[in-house]
Amino acid sequence: MVMELRQLAYLVAVADEGSFTRAAARLHVAQPGVSAQVRRLERELGQPLLDRTGRTVRPTDAGAAVLPYARAALEAVAGARRAVADTTGLVRGHVSVGVAGSMSAVDVPGLLAGFHRAHPGVEVTLTEDRRDRLAEAVRAGRLDLALCGHPGAAGPGVAVRVVADEPLVAAVAPDDPLAGRESVTLRGLAERPLITLPPGSGLRTVLDAACAAAGVRPRVAFEAGDPVMLARLAAQGMGVAVLPGSAAAAGPGELRTVAITRPRLRGRVVLMWRSRGPVGAAARALLAYARRALPAVGSGGGGAR
Repeated sequence: MVMELRQLAYLVAVADEGSFTRAAARLHVAQPGVSAQVRRLERELGQPLLDRTGRTVRPTDAGAAVLPYARAALEAVAGARRAVADTTGLVRGHVSVGVAGSMSAVDVPGLLAGFHRAHPGVEVTLTEDRRDRLAEAVRAGRLDLALCGHPGAAGPGVAVRVVADEPLVAAVAPDDPLAGRESVTLRGLAERPLITLPPGSGLRTVLDAACAAAGVRPRVAFEAGDPVMLARLAAQGMGVAVLPGSAAAAGPGELRTVAITRPRLRGRVVLMWRSRGPVGAAARALLAYARRALPAVGSGGGGAR
């Protein structure tokens, strides 16, 4: 029986993602190839390893028994590569970075470009997702590093550093009734149609928590995952966008910003990385570079992306 590491990697990816399609996207290969290799592994072992009958692919009893050995084999190979890289002093390999959408407060392209120049032998992939899923991916080791809105208690196995801290503001069109004002209360905002990020984002979590504490129910008219889109909608008079100050400043020139008071809301971007378990040389180099490029600011606490 010839068992390939590729087959084990595909099995682990499908089990983690619960889907052949998502596993293929994670591995950057075609989905039919993943299915074919997993079926070949099942034929070699003489048992189905994955239950494909439901909407989510799940390990069978045999698959659940095989998975720990598959993970251990993949980690052993990765460890051997790390050992060689450490002895030669040449950092090579692959790192995965997650980001919660566009972030005006942090120059993510500049960060990754700088790391690539410093370590051209390391392949970097970038994934965009919600902050809660990014935190879980870091904890599970699927991501080496992530930038997102402050996740609150990140949980065991995840270290957090605040790298940006700025006020959240209300952004409106120049003919909006708020355009000439210096500030607006949160209760006053609740009476207007709001344009904001979707649930699961750091900014939305801050906004919803503040509204709940103030006993007000916000009228969310539009949701979008890109702060630039929120700014453009507000500039067209579609409502009041709640944005980080830097995102509002990067929006259309006619946009007007108004301070939010009682309470004042702040958006915080954090750098997250895995604090437990084996970490490869490439991931260590990425973390060291990111920590130099993104010094800590302020303190912890709730915040937005």
